[in-house]
Amino acid sequence: MIKNIKWLFLVSLTFVACNNDDEATVEEVPVTAGTADFSKYVALGNSITAGYSDGALFKAGQLNAYPKLMADQFALVGGGAFNIPMMNDNVGGIVGVPGVGPRLIFNGTSPVPLPGGVPTTPLLPALTGPFNNMGVPGAKSFHLLAPAYGNPAGLGVSANPYFVRFASSTSTSILADAMMQQPTFFSLWIGNNDVLGYATTGGDGTNPITPTTGAPGVGFDGTYGALVTTLTSGGAKGVVANIPYVSTIPFFKTVPFNPLTSKVLGGGDVPTGEATIDQLNALLYGPLKQALTAFGAGDRINVLSKTAGNPLLIKDETLTNLSAQLTAAFTPTLGAATAGFYGSVFGQARQATSADLVLLTTQSAIGAAPPGAPAPLNKYGITYPLQDKHILIPTEIAEIKDATDSYNVTIKAAADASGLAFVDANAVMNQLANGGIRFDNYHFTSQFVQGGAFGLDGVHLTARANAYIANKFLEAINAKYNSTFRMYKPQNFVISYPAGLPN
Repeated sequence: MIKNIKWLFLVSLTFVACNNDDEATVEEVPVTAGTADFSKYVALGNSITAGYSDGALFKAGQLNAYPKLMADQFALVGGGAFNIPMMNDNVGGIVGVPGVGPRLIFNGTSPVPLPGGVPTTPLLPALTGPFNNMGVPGAKSFHLLAPAYGNPAGLGVSANPYFVRFASSTSTSILADAMMQQPTFFSLWIGNNDVLGYATTGGDGTNPITPTTGAPGVGFDGTYGALVTTLTSGGAKGVVANIPYVSTIPFFKTVPFNPLTSKVLGGGDVPTGEATIDQLNALLYGPLKQALTAFGAGDRINVLSKTAGNPLLIKDETLTNLSAQLTAAFTPTLGAATAGFYGSVFGQARQATSADLVLLTTQSAIGAAPPGAPAPLNKYGITYPLQDKHILIPTEIAEIKDATDSYNVTIKAAADASGLAFVDANAVMNQLANGGIRFDNYHFTSQFVQGGAFGLDGVHLTARANAYIANKFLEAINAKYNSTFRMYKPQNFVISYPAGLPN
C-alpha cells in the first residue's frame, strides 16, 4: 500500500511538472488588427469622450480618457499619433469663461472646488490641430453637425468654449474637422447630453430633450444617421455606444427623497428637531393637510414624523392647481394678502416619494431661502416647495426614459446597418447601479464617492471606470473585426485625483 502511494505521489509530481511546463510555454496571442485599419483613429463624443471628470476638463483626465487608452492599443497595430487638445493644467477651467472649472476635490466630507485653483488654460488663440480626440464637453448629437460651434462670437448662444479652443476655423463643425483627417477608424459615443441636459435641470424646460425624430440637426434619428453615414463614407470602420439611463448615475441617486429627520431638522440636536417638527405640524403641515383634505387632495401632505425620515416638500406641476381654493380657505385666519401668498406657494405642492429623483445639486438648496420668501416660508424643501429645477418627477423621468429608449434603437440600427462594433453602455451602467461589477478583488458600484466608478460631479467616470469602459469598447472591436487587443487592468488606474496633482 505504501509502495502504491509512493508511485501515486511520483505520478502526481510528474503531472504538476508537465502542467507547469505547459504554463511556462503558453504565449499570449499577438495583438493584431483583424479586418480593421487603425492607422487614423478619430474619437467623437461629448465630455466622457474628452476625459472630463470631477466637474472639469484637465490634463490627467484627458490622458486617462477611454479613447486615449484605446489609441494606445491601436498603436500596437500601426495606429498613428493620437493628438489631444490638451488643457494647460490639472486645475481645469478656461480663463475668462464663467462656470468652466476648476475641478472638484473631496475634503473628507463633501466635494468642493479645488482650493486656490486658478485656471491657466486660455480660450484663444485656438490650438493648431488636427486633433484625434474630438470629444467636446456639453455637446449634444446635433452639435457635431453645427457650423460655427467653435466660433467665439457665439459663446453663450451657439458656440462651445471647449470647441472654440481647437476648432480649425470659426465656421467649421466637429464632424467636418473629424472628416478632414480622413479617418480609417472612429468611435462615436454621443446622445447622453440630449437627455442629460434636460435631466440635470430638473426638466424645467430650459434645456429640452432632443426630439427623437427629425431631419439632421433637428431630430436624433436624422442626426445620428447623418453622422454614421458621413463617418463611414470613406470606408472607415468604427465602434458606437448607446446611451445609459440617467437614473443609473449618482447625480440622481444620492440625495434621498426623505432626508428630514429630527436630527437634521434640529441641526444635529434631536430634541430641538422634535420641537421644530411640533411647530411645523401646528403652523404649516397640519393646516395644509386639513385644507387639502377638504378639497379631496389630502394625500399630497402628511404631518411630519419624529421617528422617521420625512419627505421633502416639492412642487409638482402635473397636479391640479388649488391656489384659489387654498387662498379662500386661509383668508379668514391669515388675511387676503398672506392667504394669497400661501395659495400661490402651495397650490401644486406635495411631499416627495421614492418615485421622484432629487438632483445632487439640490442638496445645497435644501433649507436655503427662496428668493423673496418671508419667514417662516423661507426654507426650500421644508417650508417652501422645491421647484421644478430641483427634482425630477415621474412624468419627467418617463419622458427621459422614452427618449433614451428611442435613441438606443436608432444607435443599434445604425450599427447593424453599417456593420459597426456596438457597446451596450446602458447595460454596463445598469449593472453598476444594481449590485455593481466585480473584477479581480475589486467591486465597482454607482455609489457616490465610494463606488469607484463615478467622479465627484456624480456624472462622469473615474480613471478606473474609463479603463473598464475602454475594455468594453475593445471587446466589441475584437468581436466585430477579429482583432486581438488586450484588456487593461482597471485596478491599475486611480479612482480619485488628489488635490496636489502636479500640472
